[in-house]
This record gives sequence, C-alpha cells and structure tokens, in this order.
Amino acid sequence: MRESLMLIMLCALTASAGANADRLSVQRQQELKDLVHQDCGSCHGMRLTGGLGPALTPQALQGKNHEFVTATISEGRLGTPMPPWRSLLSASEIHWIADYLKGWEGKR
Repeated sequence: MRESLMLIMLCALTASAGANADRLSVQRQQELKDLVHQDCGSCHGMRLTGGLGPALTPQALQGKNHEFVTATISEGRLGTPMPPWRSLLSASEIHWIADYLKGWEGKR
C-alpha cells in the first residue's frame, strides 16, 4: 500500500515539476540553497559531507537517480530521522533541490 502511494506521488511530482521548475525566482533559488545548507546541513553536515545523515555531495549521490532523490526529499525515510518535506515545499522546489544536490559544488 505505501509503495503504491509513493509511486503515485512520485508520478505527480515528476509531471508537475517539468512545467514549474523554470518558474522559481532567483530569490527563491537562493532561499532553497540556504535551506539545503542550513536545515539539511544540520543532519547531513554543514558541508553536506555527512553527519547524522549520509553525505549529499554530487559524488555521494552519483549512483542515485533523480526520482530516488526527489522521492526521498518528498517522502522522507521511514525509520530514520529524515522527515518528509512535501508539506513544506512544492514539487518544483523539491525537483530543484534534487538537481542542486546532484551538482551543487561551486554554486554557493
């Protein structure tokens, strides 16, 4: 049941993000960068190299596809401290963060 729900939500996220990803303002992109480095960094390390949670560097995420990263951000990880962000971030924002994490070096 949970897997079906996650698949439905992932499909909805994927469908809506393509249309909206380019609509994030420069200001919102900076806010999302700050969120990643401050909020996510509180568990994943301030340099995103790992801590309570795993590293979120492009190298660490190299084997993870975009759908996996967006689903993890959106749904969290059951049985871990990783919370779901879907109620706080839009699908476009979640996709933007996933893209940012996959190639963030030199962008801060």
